[in-house]
Amino acid sequence: MHSGPAPLSGLRVVEVSSFVAAPSAGLALAQLGADVIRVDPPGGGSDANRWPLARSGASLFWANLNKGKRSVAIDHRSPEGRELLLALACAPGPDAGVLLDNLVGRHRLRYEDLCERRPDVIHAHIEGHNDGSPAVDYTINAEVGVPTMTGPAETQTPVNHVLPAWDLLSGMTVAMAIVTAVLHRCRTGEGARLELSLADLALTGVGNMGWLAEADSSGRARPRQGNHMFGAFGVDFETADRRRVMVVALTGAQWRALREVTETSAVFAALQDVLGADLDDEGDRYRHRETIAAVLRPWFAQRDFGTVEQLLRAAKVLWSPYLDMAEVAHRAAGDASSGASRIDQPGIGPMLSTGRPLRWNSVTTGPVPAPVMGEHGAEVLAEVLGLSTREIGRLRDRGIVGGADCCGSPIGDLPCTI
Repeated sequence: MHSGPAPLSGLRVVEVSSFVAAPSAGLALAQLGADVIRVDPPGGGSDANRWPLARSGASLFWANLNKGKRSVAIDHRSPEGRELLLALACAPGPDAGVLLDNLVGRHRLRYEDLCERRPDVIHAHIEGHNDGSPAVDYTINAEVGVPTMTGPAETQTPVNHVLPAWDLLSGMTVAMAIVTAVLHRCRTGEGARLELSLADLALTGVGNMGWLAEADSSGRARPRQGNHMFGAFGVDFETADRRRVMVVALTGAQWRALREVTETSAVFAALQDVLGADLDDEGDRYRHRETIAAVLRPWFAQRDFGTVEQLLRAAKVLWSPYLDMAEVAHRAAGDASSGASRIDQPGIGPMLSTGRPLRWNSVTTGPVPAPVMGEHGAEVLAEVLGLSTREIGRLRDRGIVGGADCCGSPIGDLPCTI
């Protein structure tokens, strides 16, 4: 299912998940060549029909987070389904015995259950809070103070953002942890119990940015600053034709380029004396950001976007235009180097999607379709567990296994181990 470098080829990961964090971890592993077997209940889990939707009604969300995986539908809340899932997760082999999940409640598989079947199992579990209580990215983000720092300076209400950053970071953290645990098992023969909560990841994230230390030492929350970048100069400007661009001057060279293209070097030299500031210093540029923006704003307002784009590019200013998602999609579809391309996604048709962003020895891979729910049920159960067509058919007839490919006559009993 992969083309190009597949460094994790042969590694089998069983994924039982929903939402974003765990599926994105599985996606990252699949894009590096791992055989990721996603297990959903027959008919799909809580995210099977999550928005955004294609015109057909199929979930674009599900299709894009599960690209390149194999899909098995098992009612793992039933005793027999649970046994099947345990058997898949604990199947023998040096590159097997890896489970990734974010299951909750009494039906989840626990590390102790897995260890009884396979002592060197690797179990990666993602949860909301570390006490097991539920949370999602948007509730966690509220808890760690980001919405109170986001939005226009004059607003008094929290401003949510739409990017599930903590989910995506959690996914990448867990993907790295799984690969690390596999390497550790190869070296020592030991399995691993890997647990990550969104809350812990988010708190660590704001801590690593210095935001906790800042609030602790100052005794107050950081105020909103609108579109101004914190700690350096960066803000948006409107052009004559009402387009907006984001301009940043982090380094001395970037600040010099911005002054030169806007022909404001003399103005800022004079302002330094008046303000008693050194605008070549990043901190002073931040402290006097409103004054700097006021000087630069007329230059942008007097020129249309095309002119601004040409001049900023030529001057090597650090900047970008503001684009809506339709513009982003159009640009990505027309850029062969973007990594985005249209694929034929079953149930959806042509779908613009993305492949692996990482270049392995200068080579990346394009997107591959997601499976149809339960598409690989018979294939996986036969390959991994050695079940016959009749045994799989029996499971399907009893509602334990779903999927259009699970065919066969309902005759014969299940092996006693299943």
